[in-house]
Amino acid sequence: MLNRYPLWKYLLILVILAAGLVYSLPNLYPEDPAVQISSASGDATVDEGELERIQSALRDAGITIKAVERDESSVLIRLDDADEQLQARDRIAAMLGDDFVVALNLAESTPAWLQALSASPMTLGLDLRGGVHFLLEVDMDAAVTQRLEVNASAMREQLRSERIRYRGTEIEGRTLTLTFTTEEDRDAARRLISREFRDFDYQNVGDGRGAALAMTLTDQAVNEIQDYAVNQNLTTLRNRVDELGVAEPMVQRQGPDRIVVELPGVQDTVAAKRVVGATANLEFRLEARPDTPDNETERLGFRNDESRTAELMRDVIITGDSVSSASRSFDENGRPQVNINLDGTGGTLMNRATRTNIGRNMAVIFIEHKTRDSVEVVDGEEMIVREPYTERGIISLATIQSALGNSFRITGLDSPTEAAELALLLRSGSLAAPIYFVQERTIGPSLGAENIKRGVMSVQIGLLLVVLFMLIRYKVFGIIANVALALNLTLLMAAMSLLGATLTLPGIAGIVLTLGMAVDANVLIFERIREELRGGLSIQQAIHAGYERAFTSIVDANITTLLVAVILFSIGTGPVKGFAVTLSLGIITSLFTALLVTRAMVNLVYGGKPVKKLWI
Repeated sequence: MLNRYPLWKYLLILVILAAGLVYSLPNLYPEDPAVQISSASGDATVDEGELERIQSALRDAGITIKAVERDESSVLIRLDDADEQLQARDRIAAMLGDDFVVALNLAESTPAWLQALSASPMTLGLDLRGGVHFLLEVDMDAAVTQRLEVNASAMREQLRSERIRYRGTEIEGRTLTLTFTTEEDRDAARRLISREFRDFDYQNVGDGRGAALAMTLTDQAVNEIQDYAVNQNLTTLRNRVDELGVAEPMVQRQGPDRIVVELPGVQDTVAAKRVVGATANLEFRLEARPDTPDNETERLGFRNDESRTAELMRDVIITGDSVSSASRSFDENGRPQVNINLDGTGGTLMNRATRTNIGRNMAVIFIEHKTRDSVEVVDGEEMIVREPYTERGIISLATIQSALGNSFRITGLDSPTEAAELALLLRSGSLAAPIYFVQERTIGPSLGAENIKRGVMSVQIGLLLVVLFMLIRYKVFGIIANVALALNLTLLMAAMSLLGATLTLPGIAGIVLTLGMAVDANVLIFERIREELRGGLSIQQAIHAGYERAFTSIVDANITTLLVAVILFSIGTGPVKGFAVTLSLGIITSLFTALLVTRAMVNLVYGGKPVKKLWI
């Protein structure tokens, strides 16, 4: 029979529409503006008395508190009005002082029954939700210095293995200088080293006991080191951002030595800076023997007890770069620790060093690159001068009981938070060179709310115009098309929520375009039905022929548009991807609603019934 679907097809369409409705519902529950209180050091907590004083102070200031939630490490105060966020944060920060970080936040408000179905709202991009924007600069001089330090350590090991005596090493700028007691030792060292290290220009300096070998990196080598430092830092930062669980972040290079990081939805800039900008790394070194020459040792203090020091070998067994995975846990006494797994090369080096040094102490050194900013007056203008410096501290000094392999643990950490952050940094990789914050900007939720308001208005205006056109032009069939259009928008929102796609301003533009294209298929079908009616077919035959003969044209037109959207997504970045995602999903949902949903409604209204006149 013409224009009739089997029961299973009606049921399938109904199930899909019902699922779309359920998974689009969380978008009706916007996130609550909130203020989050967390410890600045990881070990302080807000007690009940302080929390009561905070609530009283906010009420006295006329700030309405919607709810208060707390967990092990933080307190979340939900507010009714986003305009009161800044006022609430400033008032709380003034009360608590420097021991706590008070940050803006956006707290999810999806009902529990929807969360039980794994239903969540669409993720909003930086331009809608707010977040943080960082501009970072890579310290190129430090990148060169770090490479020279690694080369110096390898050269010293080579010289010792060949029993060539040397007095010391010195690094200045891009030049590494080795000093010797005789010219013969210097010449032998030059022959040995120059075969392995080809990125240097070699020059003999001095004679006799002042004989030295100056090795200067070539321009090409310096450029390669600096380019590697930026690209490696890009990879590391992307890994760190992924560990933070931020949706749709942006990490990209800007110019020769700068990196832009944007984190949508992150309002706690202090926590974000602590993880993103951390230049921490680890070194594993043996404790020096009493008879070790002074030029091969270095005295370092402990991080948690500056009065304690230890004499360590300068040569490094491995660094944090050899760590393949790391996780936080607790030892048998409840103290925080980090479980370490090394890659193949790191495991081999660790086993070789510990196998021959059982009973000797090995230190784990925490290295962090920092800067001091000072204001200087130059030509009558104040300028911020950045002075980089490096902090090294021992976090663990333990006796080697047996040969270590690929797995072991680090103890001596101050708090679970420090252990968690150290594990995160080790998992994501260390930075190839220090990075410094040139610019930081917090994009507040008020800007996002204004963007959302304008975007929703554009969708409403576009939807209204399309609805009016379809009603005037196609009458009853126009009503069917408009119902399908509303269902199409519902399915699109559900699909984006399920897939975790991020909605941006360009994405809203894609939705507006989808609404226009969604009725395109209906226009083709309805015009085809009109044409078939003019050609003398019966009403039932005209409806059937309209859908059947317009099918190919509709699919061809939408497939080509879908291919363009896929290409945009694959080669585009940020905003372009946001547009491509909504356009792609919109095309798929439009095909479903135009070809199946409207056909099902037409079948239910006209199918198998005697129809004298078709209102189209």
